[in-house]
Amino acid sequence: MTKEPNTRAIRIVTVVFALAPPLLLYRLRWLTLQVPSAALMREWIHEPLTAGFLAVLGQTGLWLLWIFVMAAVTEHTYRWLAARRRWRCDLRLPRPVQAFAAAMLGSTAATSVALPALAQGHTASDSDSVPVKPPEAGDPALGHGVRSLESAISFTGMTSRSDATTASRQPAAPPAGIGKNTRDVSAARASPHESVRVVDGDTLWELAAEHLGAGNRWPEIYKLNRKHRQADGRALTDPNMIRIGWKLTLPTHQAAPTPSPPRSHHPAAGAPNPTEPEAKPSSASLPATPEPHRSSAPTSTTPNTSNDPGGAVPPGSEAAREQPDHSAGITLPSQGWISLGLAAAIASTAAVARLQRRRRARLTFALPAVAVEPPAPSSLALINAAARGKRGDHASAAVGIDTSGAEIGLFGLPGPGLALNGDGAIAAARAILAATLTTGTTDDPATRPVVVTTAELLARLLPDGASVVGLDPDGTAYDGERLIVLADDDAAVTHAEEEVIGRRRLLDSLDVATIADLNARTDHAEAQPPYVLLIDSSARYAARVDAIAAHRAPLDMHPVLLGHHDGMPTIHVTSEGMPTIHVTSQGIVTGDSPQLAARLSTLSADDLAAVVAMLTEAQARAEPGTDIDDSPTEVPPPAAPNEASNTAPTQPADTLTLVRLRVLGPVTVSTEAGPVSTGMRSGSYTALAVLAAHPAGRTLDQLAEDLYPNANPSAAVKRVRTDITTARRVLRTATGHDERMFIVYDPATSRYHLDADAITVDVWQMLTAIHEAAHTDDDTARLAALRRATELYAGDFAEGHDHTWATDYATSYRHHILTAYARIAEILETEHPDQAIAALERAADLDPINEELYQRIMRIHGRQQRPDDVRRTLRRLEQRLADLGDAEPSQATLRVAERQLHPTAALTGARP
Repeated sequence: MTKEPNTRAIRIVTVVFALAPPLLLYRLRWLTLQVPSAALMREWIHEPLTAGFLAVLGQTGLWLLWIFVMAAVTEHTYRWLAARRRWRCDLRLPRPVQAFAAAMLGSTAATSVALPALAQGHTASDSDSVPVKPPEAGDPALGHGVRSLESAISFTGMTSRSDATTASRQPAAPPAGIGKNTRDVSAARASPHESVRVVDGDTLWELAAEHLGAGNRWPEIYKLNRKHRQADGRALTDPNMIRIGWKLTLPTHQAAPTPSPPRSHHPAAGAPNPTEPEAKPSSASLPATPEPHRSSAPTSTTPNTSNDPGGAVPPGSEAAREQPDHSAGITLPSQGWISLGLAAAIASTAAVARLQRRRRARLTFALPAVAVEPPAPSSLALINAAARGKRGDHASAAVGIDTSGAEIGLFGLPGPGLALNGDGAIAAARAILAATLTTGTTDDPATRPVVVTTAELLARLLPDGASVVGLDPDGTAYDGERLIVLADDDAAVTHAEEEVIGRRRLLDSLDVATIADLNARTDHAEAQPPYVLLIDSSARYAARVDAIAAHRAPLDMHPVLLGHHDGMPTIHVTSEGMPTIHVTSQGIVTGDSPQLAARLSTLSADDLAAVVAMLTEAQARAEPGTDIDDSPTEVPPPAAPNEASNTAPTQPADTLTLVRLRVLGPVTVSTEAGPVSTGMRSGSYTALAVLAAHPAGRTLDQLAEDLYPNANPSAAVKRVRTDITTARRVLRTATGHDERMFIVYDPATSRYHLDADAITVDVWQMLTAIHEAAHTDDDTARLAALRRATELYAGDFAEGHDHTWATDYATSYRHHILTAYARIAEILETEHPDQAIAALERAADLDPINEELYQRIMRIHGRQQRPDDVRRTLRRLEQRLADLGDAEPSQATLRVAERQLHPTAALTGARP
């Protein structure tokens, strides 16, 4: 037990510190402060560092120091007297004086009588307690309760206001359905006559759960300490109000608590549980990452089996080890692991594939079933989230990290090449293939790496039954085949040997020493890309491979072998002391030091197949395209998985609600009084956007994955709770309707969804207008509905948010508006062709790479006998596609332009 300090000695020391300055000043004859004359002031200005000037500064500083010390001592003396005389008035010092006084007394022996709360490192926060609507029963967003803490200086009992040491105004018991205090009660036992100090955030319920084994035993603590006078002169009279620094005695009789059975029903919203005090949550939002609760009870080793989705993952547990570490790479659901450099390359490839899909999309007017079909499968969904905000200068063909955590690239590795062996060699080879092919997706096509491999090896890298072909099997890609698949190792080695000869001759003809020097010159078009030979190691071809590897640096040719190969870093150390690499099934590199890498990226067969498919889709090639006059033959993309019932509520344009949410463009919230611009967290805006895109609702886990994909799952769930709580509080304050939830929790589905009766959403109104246009036969009514839809579209969905889901939904909603503009042009073309062209031009501004828009514009210009406008439209499309990996208009688009430029072809039976 800690020995109590000698308070008498402390007080004597405090008096000495208070009286010493004036006695010292008196002895030094500095007790009076002489006002300097004007001449002396001018002299100090011209020459400030004089002895007299420094003496005055020191004298003034000592006086100020003594004043602050005396203020702190006076404050403490008052508090000491008030606690014994039961004075009730407050002595409040100015905030700067409080802070400085606390710092000064902290350097003296008086700190020994500071509140124990300071020793525990707890500090209260400023927050005004504003009652709000009691939480809805079963709402996990209130899983940790809402604590109202008031400003305090946790030092010797000094406070900025009389009630600043409030530990919590939270109810003694949390609302029903909360699982935070569900713990192993056998591990929590209080010894007889034990007492506990109240710290920041404590409640009677939590103290009972922690020390007595059950939160519902809080009345025992309350009865035992009721009306007991504390050191600050106050007493416990309200179970909902305990203060920081209070010392509460725990019951000596320990009942044998048993876990409470799960509740079979939820109380009505707003109705307090009859066995618990009524909750009085404050307006303060939940902390994103609450501090660990101070505990004197033993830590339970029993796994948490509560239903709280925000439970933290125990440190060191298997689940914690499986959490992705985004500092150097990410762990994929398929159990693969990739570095951030490879993640950024794959994300860039997916972005180009999205653009190619937008370019080819047909504008067929149909019912607005929101279709979300991202180019990357769900197994790679984490890649874009991890690479988001971290795209920059990464190693070329990033294949892993070194022992310092820095990225390493295949082309920067030392030695003649790289050999892989071990359980994870195949998975590492998949990642090397993906890293090589995704390098330079948005760069000059002439410098994008080329991989040469065998059909047998590629079949082992890809899933069973996958086509063993390159990225350009039909030979239509503008930059040629970058994945060359040959019959066997002999053919692959022969291809590499011929490449060596060709590159060497090229260097000699241009009088340069290396491929790097060749590519640095701009007076030719002979740039050579990096060349990767990916084959199995074989003794039969070892000498030939060594000859190729000898030219690695000057010719930019990189052998990668699966299996042991003398002369290259491999699983065994060679007689020359060559460092080794051994890749485990988890991608961890082990072996003798020094190591070339600490961890290599690994991919599953399905993930590699997805990357190859994205690469094929992203390649710029000569495409046949789709003629505007051809009937659509493609099947509309399916709706998002598990979103069949995710139909937007019907909200006509004249719908009036308390709140108006705009997600088309930047996410904004407004009421009748104007925009809601204060108090809302950025995560709250994002949560509102997610729920607007998912009218059927999202679970806490889904919201956490959407909003915080890079965070620890348990921490992400807590942050989502905070975002939801903040949004509700701000909207209640802005509308003056404390009874509204705005974001409703459905216990039957465990989902949160927006209250359509309280919130108007612009995207719902847009989809409603398009639905009305699709279900009417009157062109006038259809045109009016379509124009309402286009007026509501103020920009891309959740503009400014680069989450993957936001990008995919933005693509879908943009496509709906493009089809609306196309349908408007069809209605107006006959009588108002210029208005039809204006509508299509507006659509082209929204999506400048959709070829069908330009086909429609050229067709109207052709029918109006405007060949120059046809040519101008075609040139604009060519310029915009040039930014898309040097793509060019499809053959179908060129045919449409040709028909409009030569209208006489219509006389021979061709389409106009």
